[in-house]
Amino acid sequence: MAYANEVKLFGKWSYDDVEVNDMALEDYIAVKPKQAVYVPHTAGRYQAKRFRKAQCPISERLACSLMMHGRNNGKKLMANRIVKHTFDIINLLTDSNPIQILVDAIINSGPREDATRIGSAGVVRRQAVDVSPLRRVNQAIWLITTGAREAAFRNIKTLPECLADELINAAKGSSNSYAIKKKDEIERVAKANR
Repeated sequence: MAYANEVKLFGKWSYDDVEVNDMALEDYIAVKPKQAVYVPHTAGRYQAKRFRKAQCPISERLACSLMMHGRNNGKKLMANRIVKHTFDIINLLTDSNPIQILVDAIINSGPREDATRIGSAGVVRRQAVDVSPLRRVNQAIWLITTGAREAAFRNIKTLPECLADELINAAKGSSNSYAIKKKDEIERVAKANR
């Protein structure tokens, strides 16, 4: 049973060489060997308590975020299949560990500054605020999956292909990615409202 001691995602991707290059997000992107899983389906109660979702394996959070828009609600097996295919495609295109690509994409596409609405007596103005690490991760995952979903909708390309493109572009920080474009836009608005 020598092979059983190392946990690999989908039996292929190792968690050992994955590193989080952003100090702020280290505790919020769960890729440590402690949170390593074979399949992103742990059925944990991650919404029961505040900040519990930071413990959720990052691939599972991606899968959960994929099952949105009524017709996909609750279809986690479908979401897991999409994540599995996506990781295969990423590996074929980049020859690197797809978990590392996912982590880099999340680090790059979470906005660091946002504008909030401060309204008093009917006068609404925007005020720039810093974004907490957990919200950066949440928003990054949401932007990535939304971009992939919009790209795949009414298109010949499948969702795993679009998601792989989105993740690779976001990991490179290229502005072809929906998430990076949105992040830049959010930060630009925030900068204008400082």
